[in-house]
Amino acid sequence: MAKTLVVSIVFFLVACSEPEDPLPLVSETSAKTEQTVRAVPAADPRRSVVIAADPWCPHNCEAGSDHEGYMIDIAREAFGLAGIDVEYVNMSWARALQQARDGYVDAVVGALPGDAPDFVFPDAAIGYSRIALYTHPDNTWQYGGIESLKDFTLLAINGYAYSPELDDYIASYQDNPERVWVLSGPAPLGRAIELLHQRRSDVFPEDRYVMQWQLEQDDSTESLRMAGVIHESPLYVAFSPVGSDSPELAGVLSEGAKTLQSTGRVAEILARYGLSWSD
Repeated sequence: MAKTLVVSIVFFLVACSEPEDPLPLVSETSAKTEQTVRAVPAADPRRSVVIAADPWCPHNCEAGSDHEGYMIDIAREAFGLAGIDVEYVNMSWARALQQARDGYVDAVVGALPGDAPDFVFPDAAIGYSRIALYTHPDNTWQYGGIESLKDFTLLAINGYAYSPELDDYIASYQDNPERVWVLSGPAPLGRAIELLHQRRSDVFPEDRYVMQWQLEQDDSTESLRMAGVIHESPLYVAFSPVGSDSPELAGVLSEGAKTLQSTGRVAEILARYGLSWSD
């Protein structure tokens, strides 16, 4: 487990805020198949929800592991209060978004509002993200606004949102590999770190807690240099835009998360990952 991280933020209980994908890490037989997708009538009580994402530890980690991520743990217990089970599966982020849009999974986890503006977001954000820019340890560059990126190659992960300004920059230059190099696949973070160390690329945006977790889990990985924090945002479990009961599921999650917060259970879950919210 990573060294203890003290996160000085407010736990949000109200909203504030083209490469081909490879096969998912976890077989999609764990998720809904096309034949089982259906609109759930209001009279048909939910027994389970399927949540998908690529591993983004400590927010959400490897499905089936001892530590599946604090957001998954909170979601499991929040839905459990309503008698609903959570099935969590891993696949690339771009694929998870598409599977939710097609109705094959119920939700994605670790979403920023910019990731999926068409999705149904609950009132309660059960995570928090700080996006920073990373470089090779010998690079002395500091972020000075979007124009300061013009002489560098920026790495980005397919389907990720980072900040409104950086997302626009990536969209403008994603077809120019000298400016933006888009990574796809089930383990893009490790690939990005490798490319920075090899000096094959210059700058990579990533969540600070995710990067710290990754570097501390891999003792052989040389530390990267942080060149500035560019965005902070709550994180959500976001529900499929085609799910007929997505608004109801979002409400169940919000109510359950509020209950867990009020009883101190959220703090206990966060402690398993070396995290704490400080009001």
